[in-house]
Amino acid sequence: MNAPAAHHPIRGILYLMGALALFALLDTVSKTLASRHPVAVVVWGRYFAHFVITLLVFFPRYGTGLFKSARPGLQVMRGLTLVGVTAGVIAGFQRMPLAEVTALVFVTPFLVMILAVSFLGEKMPAWRWIPVIVGFLGVLLIARPSGNAFNIGVVFVLLGAACYAVYQVLTRKLSAADRSVTQLAWTSLIGAVTTSLLLPQYWVPGALDLRDWLLIGSLGVLAASGHLLMIMALRAAPATTLSPFTYAQLVWATLLGWLVFGDLPDGLSLTGMGIIVASGVVVAYSERFSRKA
Repeated sequence: MNAPAAHHPIRGILYLMGALALFALLDTVSKTLASRHPVAVVVWGRYFAHFVITLLVFFPRYGTGLFKSARPGLQVMRGLTLVGVTAGVIAGFQRMPLAEVTALVFVTPFLVMILAVSFLGEKMPAWRWIPVIVGFLGVLLIARPSGNAFNIGVVFVLLGAACYAVYQVLTRKLSAADRSVTQLAWTSLIGAVTTSLLLPQYWVPGALDLRDWLLIGSLGVLAASGHLLMIMALRAAPATTLSPFTYAQLVWATLLGWLVFGDLPDGLSLTGMGIIVASGVVVAYSERFSRKA
């Protein structure tokens, strides 16, 4: 078993910044593919490419030891939750702009708090529920920015965010038990196997042209690199230290959504995004202070 995760905040923040930039690019490519192909095909392409790249880069060095885990059951669960994240977010991309989807994923800290109270029996001061409630008001502004009928994409993204909350907890827990490359390998393996089982129902021969295959290959590179940096970030610093900095991804998502898709959030959506970010930062810092108390 590895030594407990060390605490190097600056290093962890730098790793996180790199991961967020790659994830924003990953989302942009995923949205591009999702505009032309079923969600299941895009999710499969993301994990298949991720798995192939992981094997090419790490298997020559580690061999079968790459998949040697002290907690294989948790690795499987972690891999499945990430598949849920990817599917929910890509389904959201088919129906919503990039920035709004990214903002909705940032309700994850609120969901972590709810899970901690409901399933882990943790006690929360009453005042700490205020930013959670306010944050979900921000979600409502994004869900109905123009008063139109409710967008089912919001439901898909929030389900993905729920999976992401579990994924983050498991990543931190496993960082003390397994190497970063082992976590990366299990993530790609579980994703590739799971999505390959579903692929025959959605596969259309010849539907993917050369450009699509190149984009799918880039998904693997971006996903593998981004998740490796994220694992390294969580190994270097606790999630409570990193959480306030994760909102940098929203800046990238807004910029890329504008440059690539011509999408700019309207006033209500921007207000909702700002509320979610502000509430999330309050939750993150309140968590840090409660741990020090």
